[in-house]
Amino acid sequence: MDILYKIIIDPFVQMGAAPDLLVQTLWEGLVGGVLYSLIALGFVLIFKASGVFNFAQGIMVVFAALTLVGLYELGLNAFVALGLTIVVMLALAWTVERVVLRPLVNQPDIILFMATFGLTYFLIGFGELIFGGDPKVMIAEALYLPKGRLEYKILGGFVTLQKIDIAAAIIASLMVAGLGLFFSKTRIGRALRAVADSHKAALSVGISLEQIWVTVWFAAGLVALVTGIMWGARSDVSFALDIIALKALPVLILGGFTSIPGAIVGGLIIGLGEKLAEFYWGPLVGGGTDSWFAYVIALIFLLFRPQGLFGERIIERV
Repeated sequence: MDILYKIIIDPFVQMGAAPDLLVQTLWEGLVGGVLYSLIALGFVLIFKASGVFNFAQGIMVVFAALTLVGLYELGLNAFVALGLTIVVMLALAWTVERVVLRPLVNQPDIILFMATFGLTYFLIGFGELIFGGDPKVMIAEALYLPKGRLEYKILGGFVTLQKIDIAAAIIASLMVAGLGLFFSKTRIGRALRAVADSHKAALSVGISLEQIWVTVWFAAGLVALVTGIMWGARSDVSFALDIIALKALPVLILGGFTSIPGAIVGGLIIGLGEKLAEFYWGPLVGGGTDSWFAYVIALIFLLFRPQGLFGERIIERV
């Protein structure tokens, strides 16, 4: 009974006794959830266009951030370095389409998936060759990202908001909303949905697979760049960000691999859930729940709703 009390009742008692800490935890979970949603959006865009889970999205986050910092360290203005980094991500998208995707059109999905594995390790090796393996400091001040913190007295206590977290939440939310509108309301967005349904049917009505693939990989590259800047500004830029980016996998399982709204909702659920679990239940299991809690939630969804909250149930007739 003591264990059940600590698991079920005690967290609610703590919430009532320290509502300011609950607000602080919810805020930190919200910021993390928005960034998870942004990472997951990159996966969704590529999956909708090719039907393949892009394992390389995580290293694209690292590569984009390292490119930005590396160009700045060469003495370039921060915004010039940012513009050149965008050009680099466009070049990467074009190269991936020409070298990786085009030769594998109409091949089984597992072959394309393994191709993204190869791309991942190529970018890791290439990144270490060019930028080295040491962590780097994100150029937050040069990009005029805010520093410091704000404190507010709420519910008898103080809630601390890091300014960079506020900026990250706003920028990530605007980018998620902008990309969502772009791919739902524009001609390219309609073409993307056609390509997602059938490559052959899309080709038969004159839709260019090459143009769509370059567009979505470039959009995923922009998402990776913004994510790398925000995560890097909160900590630093290192290849460890690759592991953080893979936290998008539980987000995709919750929201559905083809749903942009699902990426948003799934990211918020994971972000808020892991912070609440770490704060209220972490002490019972020795801490570290934020490293595995998301995957437990994903496993539960796989058992009872494998298509996710917003995914379509696929029925195959045999």
